[in-house]
Amino acid sequence: MIFLNKRSNKKELLDAPHIPFADIAKNMEELDVINNKLGGHRITIKGIQSLIPETAEIVRIAEIGCGGGDNLRAIKNWASRNGRQIELLGIDHNEACIAYARNRPLNSGIRFEISDYRAYKFDKKPDIIFSSLFCHHFNENDLIFMLNWMKQHTSTGFFINDLHRNLLAYASIQLLTNLFSKSYLVKHDAPVSVLRGFSKNDLKGMLHAADIDNYSIQWMWAFRWLVTVKND
Repeated sequence: MIFLNKRSNKKELLDAPHIPFADIAKNMEELDVINNKLGGHRITIKGIQSLIPETAEIVRIAEIGCGGGDNLRAIKNWASRNGRQIELLGIDHNEACIAYARNRPLNSGIRFEISDYRAYKFDKKPDIIFSSLFCHHFNENDLIFMLNWMKQHTSTGFFINDLHRNLLAYASIQLLTNLFSKSYLVKHDAPVSVLRGFSKNDLKGMLHAADIDNYSIQWMWAFRWLVTVKND
C-alpha cells in the first residue's frame, strides 16, 4: 500500500505527442465502453443534475479535456430525454481526439474545439464547466490553477469526475484491461491513471489552496470522486 500513499508522477502514454490516429481512436472507443460499463457517464449526469439551472431556457455546458466526446454525448442524450435545451462544447488540445469526436455521427450537434483550455476564449460564460478523467493528468499546482480557472469561467458552477486512488481499483482495472482491452494505450494508461488518482484529502487540500469553500465531494461507484462546486 506504500505506493498508494501519494499520487504517482508516472506519465500516461496518451500524453505523449505523435500517437497514430488509429491508436487514439481505439483508445477513445474503449474509454467510452469503460465509462458506460463502470458508471462514469452516470456520474457525469449526476454532476449536471446537481448544477443545472432549473429556470434557464438554454443551458450552456463545456467540457475541458473532452477526448472523444462520449461524456458530452451522454449529456446530449439525457437532455433529449428530459426536454432540456442545451448547448454543448468540448475542448481538447489533442487534434486527433477532436478529429475522432467530430467524425462520430452520434456526436452531431456538439461543438468541438482544438485548444489548451487555458487559452480558450468563450463567447459567453458557460453555465457549467466540467472535466472527466482529466484532472489526474496534472500535478497539484496545475490543478489548483485549473480549479480557479473553472470557477472564474463559469456562471453557475463546475464539477470534476475523476479517479479514487485505491488498491482494489488498481488491481481490478489492471485485470480487466489485460483480459478485455485491445488497446495498448488503455492497458498501460488505465492502471497508471489510478496511481495518479486522488484521495479525499488530496482533493480537499487542493480546493482549500484554491480558496474554494462551497463544494461537495462524493465517492461514487466504481472508485470515482464527484467534486461539485457552486459559485457563491
